[in-house]
Amino acid sequence: MNILFATPEVVPFVKTGGLADVSGALPPALARLGHKVKVVAPLYKSIDREKHNIQPLSVFEGIRTIEVGGRKFELDVYTAGSDAYGTEFLFVANDELFERDGVYLDPITGMDYPDNDERFIFFAKAVLEAARGIDFKPEIVHVNDWQSGLIPGYLSTSYSDDDFFKNCRSIFTIHNIGYQGHFEKETFGKLDLPDGLYSPGSPFEYWDHVNFLKAGITTCDLITTVSETYAEEIQSGNDLGFGMEGILFYRRNDLFGVLNGVDYDVWSPQNDSLIPHTYSADDLTGKDMNKKALLDEAGLRINGDRIPLIGTISRLADQKGFDLIEKISHRLFSLDIAFVLLGTGNENYHILFREMEKIFPDRVRAFLKFDNRLAHLIEAGSDMFLMPSRYEPCGLNQMYSLKYGTVPIVRKTGGLADTITDFSMSPLDGNGFVFEDYDADRLLDAIQRAVLTYKDQSTWKKIINRGMTADFSWDSSARKYIRIYEKALEKDKVAV
Repeated sequence: MNILFATPEVVPFVKTGGLADVSGALPPALARLGHKVKVVAPLYKSIDREKHNIQPLSVFEGIRTIEVGGRKFELDVYTAGSDAYGTEFLFVANDELFERDGVYLDPITGMDYPDNDERFIFFAKAVLEAARGIDFKPEIVHVNDWQSGLIPGYLSTSYSDDDFFKNCRSIFTIHNIGYQGHFEKETFGKLDLPDGLYSPGSPFEYWDHVNFLKAGITTCDLITTVSETYAEEIQSGNDLGFGMEGILFYRRNDLFGVLNGVDYDVWSPQNDSLIPHTYSADDLTGKDMNKKALLDEAGLRINGDRIPLIGTISRLADQKGFDLIEKISHRLFSLDIAFVLLGTGNENYHILFREMEKIFPDRVRAFLKFDNRLAHLIEAGSDMFLMPSRYEPCGLNQMYSLKYGTVPIVRKTGGLADTITDFSMSPLDGNGFVFEDYDADRLLDAIQRAVLTYKDQSTWKKIINRGMTADFSWDSSARKYIRIYEKALEKDKVAV
């Protein structure tokens, strides 16, 4: 198949969250299966053109302007070339829209750019015109999150009679339904679509606003999300659907959950160049040495042979369970443990962990920043990894942790529920410690169970081995996506 993969971010070029990891790993996995894949993203200012050898695409022969609400924006298309599997990475560029310091947020105000609607209307149209300009006729257009949500909308309206796209189907992947691209109703006038398409209940209207996520959900041919449990959760009557649960339930037969995979070329303790000591399930000596290196870097003075080290790498937000940690912080850090945190987020949690560092200087260290090298060291050097999320569409760190022999402690939600089995309930196949109710005492109980089990090193090493020998590579997930693509090609296009 010819697969056009549209994403607002992709590693190694630009990343604000897990979507970038998926966009950098899934397309090459699809290419390894024999498909032709083009990835298209915006060319942001933060992307290092020299480092990645990003050059203007000389063969591009499409239109050179994109109209957004009567305004014309110049379109340029660049390429970073192809990877070892033949996946080509393309970038659509316009200096007025993307040559800024932030990706979605203005770093001066800390708020969304007020013209994000225009930026991603341009992106949606530019993706399709870029494909035309390089004569790449896709059978599948796979788009991701609200920033790409208008692409299925245009395929089912403006481009519905276009011969170039007549044989393609669209797949829309929801990575986090909490982010929707919600704009004032005046935005509809910028879409350059017939006025009749904006009415109560139409694909482009949501409570008298324009919602790019809803547009993607209602106009694509099939919908996917990033774990099976999350696919069920976002249809339910709780708050995890963020207002989209009714629409998703209506389209439930077109909705599939596919667990994200792990790129083991990047996340494997056997070949990780960012950690000081490599190791494997057969020889954990390097893991013990990494723990010592992490404790030294964190300035934590404990007996590393006796006391477990818990690591967390996360955005500091309520969604990630930090409100639970706050409620039990004094009881938690009084346990016979050490704790290392890497991340940034809400200021109240910055204050909390600074206070905990002062109260427990030998036990708690918070690195309030982004640091990829340190993230790898925390995965390799910690004994346990804490993810008490209120909701977690998929989660990647718990799968990284398994491969690094770092036992996850998680809440039973989304992809965490699909990947981690509680050892206390299932001692023969448990690979972590799980709590179900979103409750601080239940979280503390899970941590205490993990700490108690850690004292039995023979049992602990069996849990480690289960995690390190599990396979969450992208190959399996990519094959599931291919089957979904095939289903899409067998059905009639969604009509608007």
